This record gives sequence, structure tokens and C-alpha cells, in this order.
Amino acid sequence: MLAETICSAVSAAGLGLAAITAYRKRFLTAARIAAYALVPLGLVMTGAVEWLADTAFSPTAWAGFGVLGAAWLLFSSTRAVERRRAGRKETAQGAGREAVAPAASAPSLGAGRPGATAKPQAKPADEDFSDIEAILKKHGI
Repeated sequence: MLAETICSAVSAAGLGLAAITAYRKRFLTAARIAAYALVPLGLVMTGAVEWLADTAFSPTAWAGFGVLGAAWLLFSSTRAVERRRAGRKETAQGAGREAVAPAASAPSLGAGRPGATAKPQAKPADEDFSDIEAILKKHGI
């Protein structure tokens, strides 16, 4: 009897904490906290805490299995959402690395002869910094 009361109190406290977390707009975390909070209540309802002999025919026990299933569903769905968000972050980071410079937007075709490639011409040191100087002057630096 005491174990059931403690498990129920822990579940109630966890659900309260999940409600506060959801109020703060952290729904994924709130769902995970709610899932953890439902586990002790589900264990009490299934009779696992007291190991009652009539567990198999108790409607409360089957309701407890339903609560455990709901907790498992919450765990699974929050993990799926977390993985999808992580994939979006990786995609966004990878897209920035593959960006093309504006000067390279036109295709380079070469001289038209196979094997003939144009050698890059070396620029004087003054030309390398001219665009940087223009940007700095534009911003008044």
C-alpha cells in the first residue's frame, strides 16, 4: 500500500513538472518527462509492485499496460522528432559548405581543344586586396 502511494506521488509530481515544462514551450522535453512520470503509475496499475495473484484478470492491470504503452509511445515519438531535428541541422550546416562563389556561376568551357587548359594568371598583390579595401571603405573603416 505504501509503495503504491509513493509511486502515485512520484507520477503526479512528474506530470506536474511536465506541465510546467510544456508551459515554457519546451514540448519535446515535456513529453519525455511525462513518459518518465507515467512509468511508476503504470507499474502500480499492472500490479508489478505488489505482485498480486489476480493481475491477469484485473481491468486495472490492463489499464496499467495501456499507460505503459502510452509512455513507450511518448518515448519513441520524442526520439523520432529529435532525430529529424538533428538531421535538419546537419543538412543546414552542410548546405553552407557547398555554396558557390558569385564569380563561379558561369561555366568554364576552356579553349575548345581537349587537353588545353588555360593557366591562371598571377595577380599583383595590390589587386588581391582591392575588393577588401572597397568593402572597408563602404563601411567607413
